[in-house]
Amino acid sequence: MDSRVRFEIVPSILSADFACLGEQVRAVFEAGIRRIQIDVMDGQFVPNITMGPLIIEAIRPIANEYDGYFETHLMIVQPERYLADFAKAGSDMLIVHVETCPHLHRTLQQIRELGKSPAVALNPSTPLTAIEEVLGDVDMVLVMTVNPGFGGQAFITSQLDKVRRLRAMLDERGLQATPIEVDGGVHVPTIAAAVAAGATLLVSGSGVYNKKASVAENVRRLMEAGQAGG
Repeated sequence: MDSRVRFEIVPSILSADFACLGEQVRAVFEAGIRRIQIDVMDGQFVPNITMGPLIIEAIRPIANEYDGYFETHLMIVQPERYLADFAKAGSDMLIVHVETCPHLHRTLQQIRELGKSPAVALNPSTPLTAIEEVLGDVDMVLVMTVNPGFGGQAFITSQLDKVRRLRAMLDERGLQATPIEVDGGVHVPTIAAAVAAGATLLVSGSGVYNKKASVAENVRRLMEAGQAGG
């Protein structure tokens, strides 16, 4: 990888072809990706139902072949009830939404006690003040750049300012190493602006998995476009 690159593409398997999911997961690792996102939705917090621990358990062996990393995005109510299940299934990082965690600090502690990396996510309408008290307790902050629930939505550009302000908040607290991830609407036309704002992890579902080009070609195009924001 080019030494100038300071960001990573994180494919979301929500947009993969589930008829051949194993092959789709292998394809991103073969394209040089080492980190993928698994979107878990319950039909309550967001208007969609997706997958559970069994999917993670099924594809974990493929990831192990490539030293792959699984971040599991829990878009569910009462995530604390399921943390152990997702940890056991093979998640490396568990991302919870501040909007579903009335005792957020405790939930993050639970994740750490399970031996996994804790991360927190914010919806577009949620202010940064909702997480400022736990910034020192997380290994990543995820800024949603769409309203969660479905893939293929348009990037909400107003969230770029949130990313910039979050980067400043982290830096002021000596947390320069804490990555910021953006999720939603990340495609060739939008990725550079997200990188320029301070995002270092860029989740892309339909930007990676589509019928316009191969997975490897889509990853290459995203990386090239993102470098313009570096």
